[in-house]
Amino acid sequence: MVGKCSLPYLKLCLCFPDGHTHSLLYQYTAVSESIGDLPQFTALGYGDGFLAGSYNSITKQAVSRGPWMKKIEEEDPHFWNWMTQRALHSGQRFRKDLENILQENNQSRGTLHVWQRLYGCELAEDGSKRGYDLYAYDGKIFLSFNKATLNWTAANAEAETTKKKWDADLDRGWRKKIYLEGECFGLLKKWLDYSKEARARKTEPPVVTMSSRTEVDGKESLLCRAHGFYPKEIDAFWRRDGEVWLEDTLQGSVVLNSDGTYYYWLSIQIDPKERSRYWCHVEHDGLQEPLDLAMEEAGDEWWFLSFCR
Repeated sequence: MVGKCSLPYLKLCLCFPDGHTHSLLYQYTAVSESIGDLPQFTALGYGDGFLAGSYNSITKQAVSRGPWMKKIEEEDPHFWNWMTQRALHSGQRFRKDLENILQENNQSRGTLHVWQRLYGCELAEDGSKRGYDLYAYDGKIFLSFNKATLNWTAANAEAETTKKKWDADLDRGWRKKIYLEGECFGLLKKWLDYSKEARARKTEPPVVTMSSRTEVDGKESLLCRAHGFYPKEIDAFWRRDGEVWLEDTLQGSVVLNSDGTYYYWLSIQIDPKERSRYWCHVEHDGLQEPLDLAMEEAGDEWWFLSFCR
């Protein structure tokens, strides 16, 4: 039954290309059951990793999600109305696909299932192009599209019935091929033209902070966070006694914020008695010189000290 639960989402490879590759990507998510304020369909659009627009089944309105879309709104006042209609119809088809999969796999209503799609195109600096279309079901890759053969690749036995049905639908395959090899790149070019000024932002240095917590085994976890930086390239690691230290460390991915800047974190588990030996080292184009950050104890309170070399 639907109640307190964790959604089986799959982070569909939203690892955006580097500065030498331009991309236009869309991510769809649909859920089989209505849960509180959770939309049953959500669509997100990204240009070069920047969130450009969004739509959901509650508001039923496509909206701009960044300053990089102002120019297109000025030149085409009806652009978001067009995107709203497009997202509305896409959501209806997408949810219909989910209903079909539930029926094909004899899965009853009342149990939460998540259906996702990631599709788009990339244009490399050397002119080479790539287009792809991936689907996931309950947090696992389900189907992927082959533009050359117009066929689908099933990732597991559960996807075989859908694969056969979609393979037989040649019109569906041709529509996707035409979009991925043509229309997508036309929209990407429009995105690049309209967002040129907004994307040419100045370098912004990271704001780096540290925090700590005591674990049940008595060890101490240090967390080093860098946020608000641009461009996304950043080099951060732990040092012990001045040397690079990798043991007992974890690190996240560079994540895009809604304002176009980036966020990154790394952590380490240490013996609290050896705290003074560890430093978080950060290098970024926005910093005049590398930053070393240490956490020291003053009485019963934690406070932060930052030092630049």
